[in-house]
Amino acid sequence: MTSIRRTPRPGEVIESDLVVSSKRLIADHVVALDLRAADSSALPRWQPGAHIDLELGGGLVRQYSLCGDPRDAERWQLAILRETSSRGGSHWVHDVLEPGATIRAAGPRNRFMFEPAARYLFIAGGVGITPIMPMVTAAERSGAEWTLIYGGRSRTSMAYAAALSERYGDRVRLFPEDECGRLDLDALVPDPDASTLVYCCGPQGLLDAIEQRARNWPKGDLRIERFAAANTGSTRADQPFEIEVLSSHRRLTVEAGQSVLETLRRHGIQVPSSCEEGVCGTCLTRVVSGVVDHRDAVLSEEERSAHHLMTLCVSRAVNGPLVLDL
Repeated sequence: MTSIRRTPRPGEVIESDLVVSSKRLIADHVVALDLRAADSSALPRWQPGAHIDLELGGGLVRQYSLCGDPRDAERWQLAILRETSSRGGSHWVHDVLEPGATIRAAGPRNRFMFEPAARYLFIAGGVGITPIMPMVTAAERSGAEWTLIYGGRSRTSMAYAAALSERYGDRVRLFPEDECGRLDLDALVPDPDASTLVYCCGPQGLLDAIEQRARNWPKGDLRIERFAAANTGSTRADQPFEIEVLSSHRRLTVEAGQSVLETLRRHGIQVPSSCEEGVCGTCLTRVVSGVVDHRDAVLSEEERSAHHLMTLCVSRAVNGPLVLDL
């Protein structure tokens, strides 16, 4: 019987049991995992920029970018850095998870969509190369012009650097910090023209720097993905506000220092969540009415301005009530 590779419907999240078919060290403190469906079926389709949620030991759920080939229906590939400030997720992957183990996953999800363009500039820092890898592949297949600027602490810490250079030559520009110093984005990154999209992923310092470099660019020229919560610039002090659950018309008070997500849970209303830092988008919920104080690293400026979506784990109300489509 032939298994069918299904494409998730918009908003749908598929849960899967996966087997770790291989685990190997590919750079300093970076392991690569190959994951296959436990029942040998075809894996759901995904597009460059997608990530999956992995259920790890101790009830942890973490998000990792898919870095393989979207056309590969048999294998999902991840590259995971051992974080020095880890809350346990990356350490569990490195120290406990073994080949042959079964692991639960949800997804794929995608808030870092790869869109058609004539030219691309990709900028990656460290393990931020993971969502960029499939984009490079897609750009190459499309015949678009592209360049990759890839920085890291050292060559040995930069996953896939040698393979990328060998395959694509001088379109891949490597900048190990111990050889070249920190990335000079003002010198390396020109203002893009109307036919160029810039995609960037990496540590907070790199993302802050590229956003500063792009402060005068047209909206939409720069696309970034964060692995950690950003300083959103909200200066509002936490104040109590009300939310209304649309399906039941229940009104609940969100106290200062408490999130919408925590308030819902306290009243027995369960909403899917994961990072609870405003990064992954798992708890994104439609807002029927109200003005949101956005504190996430997920929504675009256009989405924020519309006030039609919010991350329940970190965002609040400018003034209440917020009516939520729950």
